[in-house]
Amino acid sequence: MSHTGTNANAAQASQNTSPLPSLDYAAVRASLLAGEEIALIDVRGEDPFAQSHPLWAANFPLSRLELDAWSRIPRRDTKIVIYGEDASGDLSARAAAVLHSLGYTKLHQLTGGLAGWIAAGGEVFRDVNVPSKSFGELVEETRHTPSLSAQEVKQLIDDRANVVVLDARRFDEYQTMSIPGATSVPGAELVLRVRALAPDPTTQVIVNCAGRTRSIIGTQSLVNAGIPNPVAALRNGTIGWKLAGQQLAHGADSRAPGIDAETRQSAQADARRVADRAGVWRIARNALSTLVQPDRTLYRFDVRTPEEYAAGHLPGFANAPGGQLVQETDHVAPVRGARIVLADDDGVRADMSASWLAQMGWEVYVLDPASTDGFTETGHPDLNAPPPPAVNTITASELGEWLHQAGADDVQVLDVTPSANYVKGHIPGAWFAVRAELAQALQSRPRPRRYVFTCGTSLLARFAAADAARLTDVPIYVLDGGTRTWAAAGNALEAGETGLASARTDRYRRPYEGTDAPAQAMQAYLDWEFGLVAQLGRDGTHGFRVV
Repeated sequence: MSHTGTNANAAQASQNTSPLPSLDYAAVRASLLAGEEIALIDVRGEDPFAQSHPLWAANFPLSRLELDAWSRIPRRDTKIVIYGEDASGDLSARAAAVLHSLGYTKLHQLTGGLAGWIAAGGEVFRDVNVPSKSFGELVEETRHTPSLSAQEVKQLIDDRANVVVLDARRFDEYQTMSIPGATSVPGAELVLRVRALAPDPTTQVIVNCAGRTRSIIGTQSLVNAGIPNPVAALRNGTIGWKLAGQQLAHGADSRAPGIDAETRQSAQADARRVADRAGVWRIARNALSTLVQPDRTLYRFDVRTPEEYAAGHLPGFANAPGGQLVQETDHVAPVRGARIVLADDDGVRADMSASWLAQMGWEVYVLDPASTDGFTETGHPDLNAPPPPAVNTITASELGEWLHQAGADDVQVLDVTPSANYVKGHIPGAWFAVRAELAQALQSRPRPRRYVFTCGTSLLARFAAADAARLTDVPIYVLDGGTRTWAAAGNALEAGETGLASARTDRYRRPYEGTDAPAQAMQAYLDWEFGLVAQLGRDGTHGFRVV
């Protein structure tokens, strides 16, 4: 068992009690319309965020602020506007204290919280990654992106027609469920690899995702690039396929083949033409430092696959595969008005990704020419976060002995991992708790003689344990190495919602993920997507332009 000192960050945060200056709906809207840098952050859990939020809000759950802030909001004097549910300001004040301890200097609360935004006439949106999804709907409406129904695509497959189906999602999503016979080609890879998969220009190319956005953007990417093949989106993706009563495949592993030099050159010419038309900026690698300015946020992304990135990349560039970057821009680049620079090694994936970001209103650059020169870093960088609090720790074997010897009220294990991970497997008898709701969680359970906190790796558990130390005088420990260490030692795990000290508000269950979403929820999701263009018009801050 080890013991270390107090949590300096938490102590500093708790001492920062000065009131936050407020910005109201009109001021935030004015900043967005002016193109100023601003981060509007929702510090509730993902589920309440997904139920209702402004278009350009980014979800920063209070439970994870220390782990997410520095990488997602890299400039410490960014204008940050924080909000929770209403005017009580409790979540906002707590989040501001943490952000202050992390060095952020321009912190504001949204007047009246989300309720104040709505009362002032602000438009609110459901679901997650809304800027990208609403942009996709606008693209389809503006460009009349071709699509085919699930029944039409299945008939082509059944007839053994000259057709290929390309799945534009992440590979893990594709493996969970896919159209039978489809090949995994994540979005930014489509223009680069489609000629190798459909060399015959008469081959019908179908692009799909789970719902609509990546199907639309992927299909329109091929259209914009001038691919000679007939191209169409699978209308409504795997959701539409399931609603049509058709069977999906599971565990598929078909990937696109490699490409030759001639194919690469054709794709490069196509992608460059698209990027130029969209207004993408270009910058030489030796001039990149000119974009590093003290009053501007600069996001640097390598848009290749995770495997390629790990094999070698430019220092200072984070991995954001292009298709997902376009799909999840609000998550990876939550500072609206920031600059973005993209890199790859082929001149295709960065250009195509940048073409969409430019149309979404971002000031976006591509490193030109593309090459592997300077790709000196390997692997994936460590989490950019402050050192975890110093806490008392115990080993898996010590915890096992405690649980074996314990009476009913002796040891309480609290697991602050994401609830989806808790449900998959947790220490027997452990209770799930949302870190931001620890006070309520501790009150909901009988008082034990000792608390033991855990999560997947023990990182978040250390922050939660420091929080709990300010709420109770019960001795608190952290399982060193977390639940992974417990399982690696051969100890049993149990699955399911066997103990919830907090509701599972940390995770929004997407109607398009997994294989068991109710048909009613899937149809409601599609109906919501169809209404996004009208919501964009009412909101008026999007800044999108479709070329």
